[in-house]
Amino acid sequence: MRPRDPHEQGRAASTLELFFDLVFVVAVSIASVQLHHALAEGHVGQGILDYAIVFFGIWWAWMNFSWFATSFDNDDWLYRVLTILQMGGVLVFASGIPAVFERYDFTVLIIGYVVMRLAMVAQWLRATRSGGVAGRAAWSYATGIAVVQALWLITLLLPSPAFQIAQVIMIGAEIAVPIIAERIGNTPWHPHHITERYGLFVLILLGESLLGSANAIVEALGHTKDPAPLISLAALTLITTASLWWLYFWPPHHHAIRSFASSLAYGYGHYLIFAAAGALSAGIEIEIGVLAGHGELHPPLASFAYTVPVAVFVIGVWALAIRPHGDIWVNVAVPLAGLAVLIDPVIPIPFALTSVILALMIAVLVWRRPQRRLE
Repeated sequence: MRPRDPHEQGRAASTLELFFDLVFVVAVSIASVQLHHALAEGHVGQGILDYAIVFFGIWWAWMNFSWFATSFDNDDWLYRVLTILQMGGVLVFASGIPAVFERYDFTVLIIGYVVMRLAMVAQWLRATRSGGVAGRAAWSYATGIAVVQALWLITLLLPSPAFQIAQVIMIGAEIAVPIIAERIGNTPWHPHHITERYGLFVLILLGESLLGSANAIVEALGHTKDPAPLISLAALTLITTASLWWLYFWPPHHHAIRSFASSLAYGYGHYLIFAAAGALSAGIEIEIGVLAGHGELHPPLASFAYTVPVAVFVIGVWALAIRPHGDIWVNVAVPLAGLAVLIDPVIPIPFALTSVILALMIAVLVWRRPQRRLE
């Protein structure tokens, strides 16, 4: 495996990468459903914590593969087979998510995680043969990931209190591997390709919110005497989701990863953006339950289930990608909108104020074009 040219013309996501993303649709959907159930049952704190841990596994596995692919994807038969093996690990991981929320049992989830990460080790070992700085980085990645996976398996033997502490340490170890590897060597990345991959994952996550909008219509037509509130919720959800899409794709993202430090901030910072987008669908389902009369959360608390993810998404996108390219109007309007949606729970109509605030934010973005730098 030789490093790919980071300035390659016309580089875009491959069909294998798009196929790979499909298994993450499954994992994200299951995680979102489990978060919805936890919130609906009143387990707010534990539900959010479990979701944060589970989503880390989803995000980290997807991100590591995407950055490897932008550097070394050669699309030969072995690369395809190892990628499909990773997909199998993701499906095992996804099947273990309910046990985490229901019994705090991480056994199946960690086994699936280790399977997909060891497949990633095999990919990095192939890349070591390229030699040079990229080869040194590949050796560091392969060694670091393999050691961390062995430690993950050992954590399964620990009692619950020690396991919880070990989780934090292990997540820190996972995050440290790329930092150490890139300081030992260096892997090339294609700015347009990698930011396209991030954009495609955002579309997957926002698709979960559109599913929530459709579920509101289904609930309205089949299970309620007065469908108007749920139909309104579906329309407002569509406006909100479309606004988040518009916001994310407004700036030129590829300018955000020009250096190692900036690519690190961009890559790691997207955890909050991705997790918020995935959690938004759970908030929508909570509101559907409230309007349909079978939600257990009180309406103000239920409203925070969608306003908090929206706020995190908006402020996260602004901080990572919009701030350097927006003028004073944009750099005031966007973070202000992210904070303003948090007051939505004070009114009794779900999503109404959020939709208006986000629509006004988009009007500012339409008025003020991004300040694009020369390529």
